[in-house]
Amino acid sequence: MATLTTTAVIGRVATLLQDTTHIRWPVAELLTYVSDAQREIVAIKPDACVKTAVVTLSAGTRQQLPADGTTLIDITRNMGAGGATPGRAPRAVTREILDAQNPLWHAGTASAEVIHYTFDPQNQKVFYVYPPQPAINQGSLEIVYAVAPTEVVDGGSLQLDDTWMPAIVNYTLHRCYSKDAEYAANADLAVAYLQAFSAQIGGRAAGEQASDINRNSAGTNPNLRPTA
Repeated sequence: MATLTTTAVIGRVATLLQDTTHIRWPVAELLTYVSDAQREIVAIKPDACVKTAVVTLSAGTRQQLPADGTTLIDITRNMGAGGATPGRAPRAVTREILDAQNPLWHAGTASAEVIHYTFDPQNQKVFYVYPPQPAINQGSLEIVYAVAPTEVVDGGSLQLDDTWMPAIVNYTLHRCYSKDAEYAANADLAVAYLQAFSAQIGGRAAGEQASDINRNSAGTNPNLRPTA
């Protein structure tokens, strides 16, 4: 759970700016930049801010993410008509496969239990399930989805994990120095902090891939499988 506060972020930023009394960069302005930093991180790396929730499905095949969702990350299991009964783990398939094998799958026999789901990253707030959901007593799914960060407030908590502190600070400093970009030194600093932010995002993605348990477990990585 994230414990990072705006007070901690702004304190570090103000120290680096040598503006601890917030004369040149008021707190309200810094809060705007911190909010934008969270949004920028999630736009590049949606799984930086995720939520797991049980959602009741709508009749038919077309389903919508919750109002605060930006993109679907995963669907883990069916949860029954009441949302409290764990069941089958649905499989992700491409829409092309469903279309080719059963062009009428959208009009198929309805069932509250989802067997397959399909998601198009070009339409990120929508996904489709098969079989279609019935008109009444629809089923539910446990889903993992990316959440759009909300505007931060003075003294409030951030929605991203504490490990994102350096990236948030660097992005905020980039925005601060961009304000005075007519001065060559500040323009250079703005670019440098943006580059540091981008490098941290890239490094984070590479580190997560290297430590991915699904890639590194003995069952999936041939280099780690036990030998006879």
